[in-house]
Amino acid sequence: MGLIDTFFNIQVLVQYTPMLLWGLGVTIKLGIVSIILGLIGGLALALLGLYAHPGIRVLVRVYIDIFRSIPLLVLLIVVYYALPFVGLRLSSFASATAALSLVSAAYVAEIFRAGIEAIPKGQFEAAGALGLSYRMMMVDVILPQAIRIVIPPLTNNCINVLKDTALASVVAMPDLLKQATQAQAVAANPTPLIGAAVIYLILIWPMVAAVARLETRYSKDRRS
Repeated sequence: MGLIDTFFNIQVLVQYTPMLLWGLGVTIKLGIVSIILGLIGGLALALLGLYAHPGIRVLVRVYIDIFRSIPLLVLLIVVYYALPFVGLRLSSFASATAALSLVSAAYVAEIFRAGIEAIPKGQFEAAGALGLSYRMMMVDVILPQAIRIVIPPLTNNCINVLKDTALASVVAMPDLLKQATQAQAVAANPTPLIGAAVIYLILIWPMVAAVARLETRYSKDRRS
């Protein structure tokens, strides 16, 4: 069997494309849910870490340090395989979502913290002089400026979350990689794996290009 028939077998690819597309749908769903939960959790952690009671700030710091240190694969295995021993059994989708969201929230918290701290103190003082409440100051003055600053790193984090969904295959999640490995085993041909790699490339490459454009635009805005 030649190289083309081994890695780029069109017949095998056509036969198993429905499986790959099904897995792609699961991957996108997992990525979107995890990204949204990570953004919400990360913003909450950033605000608590900056403005909450000192005791709460310490807990937030501990959370961020732990979940930025533990490998995602280890956390995923612990959530799916270890928690049932204490009576908490989650589905493969829920386990993958929980692990991805917990880790993403830790990184997002640091991104938002850096963005908020980059806002000049004069903005806070001006908001206070206008008599704005804390909520109004954050919603109307600080966060809009901070979000503009953190869009490139946030987008980059979203890309990482989407790529990390491939790890969900270790907990029997029928994502793109899992479907590709099953198809490869049935067909006794690696073409489905090549197809999955191409699909990941088509899905993520535009996001990578978008991050590069955002970073370039932000750099120009700062210089001007």
